[in-house]
Amino acid sequence: MAVHPDPEFMRRAIALAREGMLAGAGGPFGCVIVRAGEILAEGHNRVLATHDPTAHAEIVALRAACARVGHFELRGCDLYTSCEPCPMCLGAAHWARVDRIFFAANREDAAGGGFDDEWLYREIVAPLADRRIPTASLLRSEAAPLFREWLAKPDRTPY
Repeated sequence: MAVHPDPEFMRRAIALAREGMLAGAGGPFGCVIVRAGEILAEGHNRVLATHDPTAHAEIVALRAACARVGHFELRGCDLYTSCEPCPMCLGAAHWARVDRIFFAANREDAAGGGFDDEWLYREIVAPLADRRIPTASLLRSEAAPLFREWLAKPDRTPY
C-alpha cells in the first residue's frame, strides 16, 4: 500500500514545536498523532515546563492519544513529528504500535541545534560494563519468576 503523508499534519507538528519553544516549555519539537485523516492528539516538548525528562513531544502526544482512545495501542495511527525521534520516543511509538512515523528535521539537524542523541543510540547497544551509567543485574533469581506468574495470570492483557 502506498503511503501518502499529508504535509499539513507535518506543518502542524512544526508549528507546535515553535509554539512550545517560544513559550519556554522545552526544545523545538512538536508532534501530532493522526487517525483516519484527523488529528487525534498533539503535543510539544514540555521538558522544561514540567521538569520531566520524558516529556518529549512524541511522548506527550502518544499519552494524549492513548488517553483519548482508552487503550495503549494506536494501530491505524500515523505519527508526524518535527524531528526524527530519539531512541526513547522511537521505542514508545513502537510500543504504541503506530502504523507509520513521519519526521521533518533529522538527527543531524537536531545535533546542530544542541540536541545530540547519537551517543544514546550507541549506549543502547553497548555492553553493560561499557555504559556511561554503571549498570548491573541484581536479584534476578527473585524477579525472573514474575514472568512465569505473568504468563499464568488468567486475566492478563497481553501487550
